[in-house]
Amino acid sequence: MTWRQVFLLSGFSALVLLSNAKQKIFMQESDALSFLKRRGRRSPKSQDEANAENRQKLRADELRREYHEEQRNESENFVEEQNDEQEERSREAVEQWRQWHYDGLYPSYLYSRHHI
Repeated sequence: MTWRQVFLLSGFSALVLLSNAKQKIFMQESDALSFLKRRGRRSPKSQDEANAENRQKLRADELRREYHEEQRNESENFVEEQNDEQEERSREAVEQWRQWHYDGLYPSYLYSRHHI
């Protein structure tokens, strides 16, 4: 195909897609007017408005709860890792000390020595 045919074919397909999208994107004029009508400050909310607002609040609460739970889990994991590392270091230090000071007796002489 020549470049003209490719250009015309792509232009035609774009036009068809836009005409279909226009029907899906834009709403009827009557729906748009009722959507844009503003409720007075003192008039009560409709049930649909109240339900939508409650759904938004519940979703925000759920997201906040999930975020804080994730943060708490991360901090707990961090603290646990730090404690494990510290425990490992102290265990290794005690083990090295015992190896260095072991005199061949069991229990070692230093532990059973009486101080005068």
